[in-house]
Amino acid sequence: MTMRDTNKTQFRRTRWLVGLAAGALALPAASHAETLQGALAKAYENNPTLTAARAGQRANDENVPIQKSYGLPDIGTQATYDENLIVPGNSFNAPARSLSAGGQLTVPLYQGGAVRNAVRAAKYRVEAGQADLRATEASIFSQVVGAYMDVIRDQAIVQLNQKNVSVLRTNLQATSDRFEIGDLTRTDVAQSEARLALAEGDLRTAEANLISSRETYIRLVGDAPVDLEAPPTLPNLPGTAEEAVAVALNSNPDIESANQQVNASKADIGTAKSSRAPKVSAILNGGYNNYLGSLDSGVPGVSVTQETSSAAAGVQVTLPIFTGGRRSAQVRQAQSRSSQAMEQYIEVERSVIAQTRGAYAAWQANERIIAATQQAVSANALSLEGVRAENSVGTRSILDILNAEQEYLNTQVQLVSARRNSYVAAFSVLAAMGKAEARDLGLEGGALYDPEVNYRRVKGELWDWADDPAPQQVATDTRTVPPANAGVPEGPPSLPPQ
Repeated sequence: MTMRDTNKTQFRRTRWLVGLAAGALALPAASHAETLQGALAKAYENNPTLTAARAGQRANDENVPIQKSYGLPDIGTQATYDENLIVPGNSFNAPARSLSAGGQLTVPLYQGGAVRNAVRAAKYRVEAGQADLRATEASIFSQVVGAYMDVIRDQAIVQLNQKNVSVLRTNLQATSDRFEIGDLTRTDVAQSEARLALAEGDLRTAEANLISSRETYIRLVGDAPVDLEAPPTLPNLPGTAEEAVAVALNSNPDIESANQQVNASKADIGTAKSSRAPKVSAILNGGYNNYLGSLDSGVPGVSVTQETSSAAAGVQVTLPIFTGGRRSAQVRQAQSRSSQAMEQYIEVERSVIAQTRGAYAAWQANERIIAATQQAVSANALSLEGVRAENSVGTRSILDILNAEQEYLNTQVQLVSARRNSYVAAFSVLAAMGKAEARDLGLEGGALYDPEVNYRRVKGELWDWADDPAPQQVATDTRTVPPANAGVPEGPPSLPPQ
């Protein structure tokens, strides 16, 4: 941001959700590993959606001094130089040239409440914009958490599919060897070949999904996901959906923004009504003319004054009497928009309640899915061992082994997906509660952006030349980030945490 350096000492620092940083420190250390907290910090600093929203809020802040200016004195001057190229024949004393200058001071004395209400509305909209910025931050953080977990999930799925392909290749080789000695039939070999071909296709799909997830991560964070660590357990999750909704109704930024928009719309009604009130202003003006020695009296030997000046002061009263119904239409329009803002507030409130309950239900459902799927994984692992043992004594076919291996793979993939879904849903609950925003996060790497700093800086600015430095790009581009690939670390699959 353009004002970050000058205002950096004023930015406030907060801490990560209680226990989140401690949980991250408890993870195995790696010099080049990326943590969820680190990914969030990068997105907070460089995500273009966030940096654009901050710039938009700074523009919104300027509406307050703009509206205040309509109630402050206005000073203007003008100067004119005229050169009369053609003088009419009957103008015996027309000047050949002239220089004139003038100035006017206008002081609004009474505006019928227009300025007061317009300033109030602008302040409410600043507060609404700050709440919208909080909502944008929560949205980006939720997307980053989702992308982070997607990479971990898809990487694990690729590893599982790689292991499955390796196992099926070994099975095919063993089946082919047994076919050569007449222990199995050509059908058994064909079944093994078909299952290996399908597994290789599934691996290609999993690799494509991993590349897509990594590219999404790059888009959000601005850097490639390298050796992502398992995320820490999320603290302060609600015990019930009702508890989550109660917190959301008090803390959700979308509700706060909608409420401030209602307040602003009420102030707009006062602004509209002020158009029917009289306006009173004090006016002081003055002028100066100099004919630069070109004014002639028309009488030989008689000179005239080449300079004149004037000054006047007075009070101007403007009273609207009839405008064809325009002013009453403006009042009714403002009233209708206020009604609209009230209804939109209810719409936002309903949406937040539904979002909170839905995220809580998804979190709880995935927790139960994890427990059930863990049992299924254990059972399928035991079943696979049993089928292989039974096949060795001739009571099970090759197809039975292939089916058992596929079921084991499917439950492992389901477990990976359920753990990812549970974590993302839990974070969504916190976001809906208004507890997963920048003000709740102690992100490492620098001070946090405080929109109040810029508002305090500009709200009382009176100087007409107090420009900011030229706009500069804040978010980093990703052209230099290498394209994502489907490579995964060696070793067993790194499953998302329970």
